[in-house]
Amino acid sequence: MAFADAVKNYTMLAIGDGLVAQIPSLIISVAAGFVVSRVANNEDIGGQLVTQLFSNSKVIYITAGIIGGMGAIPGMPHFAFLMLAAVLAGMAYVVGEQKKAAEAQPAVVENTEVIPETEEASWDDVTPVDVVGLEVGYRLIPLVDKAQGGDLLKRIKGLRKKFAQEVGFLAPTVHIRDNLELKPSSYRITLKGVEVASGESHFGQHLAIDPGMVTGALPGPATTDPAFGLPAVWVDSNLRDQAQSMGYTVVDAGTVIATHLNHMISMHAAELLGRQEVQQLLDHISKESPKLVEDLVPKLISLSVIQKVLQNLLTEGVHIRDMRTIVETLSEYATQTQDTNDLTALARVQLGRAIVQQLFPTGNEVTVMTLDSNLERMLMQAMQNNNTGSAIEPGMAETLSRQAETAAKQQEQMGMTPVLLVPAQLRAALSKFLRRAIPQLRVLSHDELPDSKTIRVISIIGGPT
Repeated sequence: MAFADAVKNYTMLAIGDGLVAQIPSLIISVAAGFVVSRVANNEDIGGQLVTQLFSNSKVIYITAGIIGGMGAIPGMPHFAFLMLAAVLAGMAYVVGEQKKAAEAQPAVVENTEVIPETEEASWDDVTPVDVVGLEVGYRLIPLVDKAQGGDLLKRIKGLRKKFAQEVGFLAPTVHIRDNLELKPSSYRITLKGVEVASGESHFGQHLAIDPGMVTGALPGPATTDPAFGLPAVWVDSNLRDQAQSMGYTVVDAGTVIATHLNHMISMHAAELLGRQEVQQLLDHISKESPKLVEDLVPKLISLSVIQKVLQNLLTEGVHIRDMRTIVETLSEYATQTQDTNDLTALARVQLGRAIVQQLFPTGNEVTVMTLDSNLERMLMQAMQNNNTGSAIEPGMAETLSRQAETAAKQQEQMGMTPVLLVPAQLRAALSKFLRRAIPQLRVLSHDELPDSKTIRVISIIGGPT
């Protein structure tokens, strides 16, 4: 061979031999790198290699671009390089679409429950109970939902305002919530977290109450008025006019709940009068008569004593709107006694006109029940012989309770408020004794009746039957 040809062939063969000799070394080096840098897990090295090389579509696109560029160089095997580049590009597209689909699907939550770290208890975990609460079943939710036309919230605001105007202090806010544990049409009223009353009210229907003078019967499930226990019937709305024409008192479902709630608030007014409410009452009076309150609390009497006196009045159904008279009475007699029962009796005497007006709003005649003179004398002796002043002999107590209940029912049937008139020495003990059996009975003393009123006795308890 010519020298030039020999040099050319030798050079090409030497370079080719060197490149061919480096290929095994390159493969061995790459394999060693895979083995050394492999992350230990449950997957074999082949699976890891495929995952790492073909899981990122961007890397495959770059590889396809490089190989496609090499295939475009003159003298290179175009078909092989371009075909390989197309295959890699297609693979990159498929990998990218699979990744997008996986991201669009919700993440699969493994069956491994994550237990949150328990925080230390704090005072935030102590939630105060609602003073007055109303819980309703799910069928009664429309009554308290303004979006569905419910007006029960508006009615409750109105009854709180009326209660404040009549009784003399602002009742606590009524907290309303739904309770799925109740029957669908049931509700319950709670006082300081404890149930005090419950009932049923059917949304979309009306309650026809029988006041005792109806002229016929109505179709529908018989029941009783939850507030006062009168016989009643639940009727459809289209029978409302018919029921009224027959003498029934017809009210809707919301009115039934509002009336019952108002009745329970009035019955438990004494429990709703807390120390904060008493302080607010005194602050309200001090705006007009600051010296009157300043001289009383805490110089002559404590706030707790005033609270107890007011609670005693409310327990017996006496309104405390005339706080000025009550405060003046306590200021006058606080230096003589600190006994809350004695102070309550003195306050009742000063409030006598208001008490009688509350029981008999019209006319000058007061219709009352009285005790037989012999029974009255025996009770006076029993009170004097007992240190507590409240013990009554069992047989006498049974007779007194039975006859008083019968006379009270007769007086109610006549459309009158049942009132028992007794001497001042017996009033407190008899009121406490008869209140449980006859809650609607009011016991007055002779000292509490104004001189302008005429007394008419319609029943004598303990006399000959």
